[in-house]
Amino acid sequence: MRRPAIEATGIGSAEASDMTLVRRALARDPDACRAIIKIHNQRLYRIARGVVRNDAEAEDIVQEAYMRAFASLGAFRGEASLSTWLSRIVINEALGRLRKRKRIAAVSENPEARIIPFPLNPSDDPERTMAQRQILGLVERATDSLPDVYRSVFVARVVEGLSIEETADLLGVRPETVKTRLHRARALVRKALDDEIGPVLLDAFPFAGRRCERLTQAVMKRLGFED
Repeated sequence: MRRPAIEATGIGSAEASDMTLVRRALARDPDACRAIIKIHNQRLYRIARGVVRNDAEAEDIVQEAYMRAFASLGAFRGEASLSTWLSRIVINEALGRLRKRKRIAAVSENPEARIIPFPLNPSDDPERTMAQRQILGLVERATDSLPDVYRSVFVARVVEGLSIEETADLLGVRPETVKTRLHRARALVRKALDDEIGPVLLDAFPFAGRRCERLTQAVMKRLGFED
C-alpha cells in the first residue's frame, strides 16, 4: 500500500519523522494517528500473517498491537525506528498467539491445521491477471508450509524486505542465525515451487485498498476517533 497522501494527512515530508508523528499522536492528533497506522499497516500485517498463517487472526493481531503501541507511545524514545518498535510488538503478540494455539492443540485431538487461501481483491489490483493470482497463491502456500522458525525469517527478509540486522533485531537472534535460517527457508520454498512454476517474483501477502482502510478505521475507532 502507498503512504497516506500529504494532502490528506497534513503531514509534510519535512515533519514526518518518527518522533514528530509520535508527539502529534500523543497530543491526540487524529491525522498523525491515522498516518502511523497507514504507513505501517502492510509491514505489520505481513509479519503477523507470516507467523500465524491466518488472514483474520493476523488482522486481529495487528489491531491489538496498535492498541498496545498507542497505549505505551510515551515510552517510545526513538532508539530504534518506529517501524521496528511496532514490528516487535506485533511479532510478540503473534508469537504469543502461536504458543497459545500450540498449547490448545497439545491437549486436543490435534486436527490438521487448515491454511486459508489469501484473497486478492480485484478492485484493489485490477492489473493482475488470473495467472499471476495463481502464482501468488502457490508462493503463499509454499511460505505457509515452512516450519515456524524459517517462516518468520523468510517473511521478514524476502516478503517484507528487512535487512539481516533488522530481522535479527526483530526476532531476537544473531545475524548468523538469520542467514542460516534464510538459506534453509529459500531452499524449502524453491523446492516447493520449482517443479511447477520455476523462478517467481515474490510479491505475496498484499494489504491495500479496502482491507488496509478497514483496519485503519477499526483502530481509529478504538482510539476514540470517529470519522
